[in-house]
Amino acid sequence: MAENTLLSQRTHIGIFGKTNSGKSSLINALTSQSVSIVSDVAGTTTDPVMKTMELLPLGPVAIYDTPGLDDFSELGEKRIKRTKNILSNCHIALIVMSVLDEKDKTEEEVIKICKEKNIPFIEVYNKCDLKNIETDILKVSAKTGENIDKLKELLGSLKKEKETFFLGDTIKENDSYILVTPIDESAPKGRIILPQQQILREILDNKAYATVVQPKQLKSVLENLKDKPKLVITDSQAFKEVSQIVPKDIELTSFSILFARKKGNLEQSVNGANTLDTINDGDKILISEGCTHHRQCNDIGTVKLPNLIRKYTGKQPEFVYTSGKEFPDDLSAYKLVIHCGGCMLTDKEVENRYKSALEKGIPMTNYGIAIAKMNGILERTTKMF
Repeated sequence: MAENTLLSQRTHIGIFGKTNSGKSSLINALTSQSVSIVSDVAGTTTDPVMKTMELLPLGPVAIYDTPGLDDFSELGEKRIKRTKNILSNCHIALIVMSVLDEKDKTEEEVIKICKEKNIPFIEVYNKCDLKNIETDILKVSAKTGENIDKLKELLGSLKKEKETFFLGDTIKENDSYILVTPIDESAPKGRIILPQQQILREILDNKAYATVVQPKQLKSVLENLKDKPKLVITDSQAFKEVSQIVPKDIELTSFSILFARKKGNLEQSVNGANTLDTINDGDKILISEGCTHHRQCNDIGTVKLPNLIRKYTGKQPEFVYTSGKEFPDDLSAYKLVIHCGGCMLTDKEVENRYKSALEKGIPMTNYGIAIAKMNGILERTTKMF
């Protein structure tokens, strides 16, 4: 069902413009629901509002209503910064202007960001029921519904980037895979974690099959299989144990490495992991988690990874931690950035974070690739890609 589609797998559409340009009215018209509060008072929307829906032919989308970009108060500047962050992570931007106002640098700045970040955008004049103007830009009325369907068609024509895969482009029917999924104190009760779910589903979608085991069961399962599996995929935290069990003639990788492949940053992540060989005392390492789950006493990001790094390097670097939407604008203070796989973030969000590091010349990798590096199996676990 579309309503069950994960937020990270939806096409994200942001609506941007000045205060009182009719952004909130327009999002209500697009969704046919009262998602945003509407008022004649400028600046009614003070924080981004998000609505998920189905918009064909795009499919499941998340639409963001944002505060006006011309609020120059101290609080307004913070809202504008947050709005621009949403813009950077959108797949499509809708730039809304009122027919009662002149187009100016406010909209031009949004267009400039879209072009710099390669974000498809649509310009639209709202409130055309109040005034008729001569323009080549689409004119709509959120109040009367004029041209709303045409706007939906335009949005639907702006497809996301080409589809990417964990393994789907390499899977043949009846291929066999083993998924190693530890069930320990960090495993969610009653379910397997999202990366494992998504990769298992992609295997099944391609008419291949998978055997799901815990690390302690792996040796026995391998010995009893009639044919060797095409690939063993493990949780990165079990890399050391699993790599000692899986024979060298069977390919081995991790869920994190497959996420780097799907998100398009595998090469950058492999190069970034090699920076671990040059870490010195006092170097700042940013460890960033894409979600905001409750951290347990043996958390991978704040406990296991720092301990592994200290042991591997023999040094005492300084660790800085972020989670969720929190991610530094300026990474220049860091020697290395280590990110989670990004399963809860959109591909655009992950792309922008890696791009930010690349532009500053800061090495960046992810949890699983860093762990593979520190266990001496990075080449083995990435060579097939």
